[in-house]
Amino acid sequence: MKHIFSAFLRDEPRVLTRVTSLFARRGYNIDSLSVGATEQRGISRMTFIADAPAEMADQIQRQLEKLEDVIRVVNHAVEKFVDRELVLLKVKITPETRLEVRMIAEDFRARNVDVGSQSYVFEVTGDEGKITAFIEQMRPFGIIETMRTGRVALSRGSNADIASQVFEGSSSALEHPLAGMAND
Repeated sequence: MKHIFSAFLRDEPRVLTRVTSLFARRGYNIDSLSVGATEQRGISRMTFIADAPAEMADQIQRQLEKLEDVIRVVNHAVEKFVDRELVLLKVKITPETRLEVRMIAEDFRARNVDVGSQSYVFEVTGDEGKITAFIEQMRPFGIIETMRTGRVALSRGSNADIASQVFEGSSSALEHPLAGMAND
């Protein structure tokens, strides 16, 4: 089962290396990794996906929480979340295929970010399925280059809008990352 984790980290040099080294030492594989700044100055958020059984996911979370620079870890598998990724895709075009390529891109709400005489570059955001489907639709025309980001995820606001999927318990994802920490 794929687990999507968000880890709140101190925004300092070498923190990412320490986190990824933990994965390497334990033999865990990271399927996707994305890191960026948060709304809180000095705090970064790392979203990563690990394909692991539930017991291993719990172990991953506990090991990460032991690292000094990790403030908090959220396993999104236990609550509802939204996730997105982005792809930049350069597709070959000819005068004969130009219109068809643009129509397919429009169906996927792709944004054309570069127009060349022999290629288009599209930007698409969405869930993993949408991104994969867009790539597959463009493959017959000739994909020249592609760059796909890692997925990012946030817990849903209420975590209770679909009765059959209500998470019974408190959501650590809704707490402020620094809640409960003593001032440094």
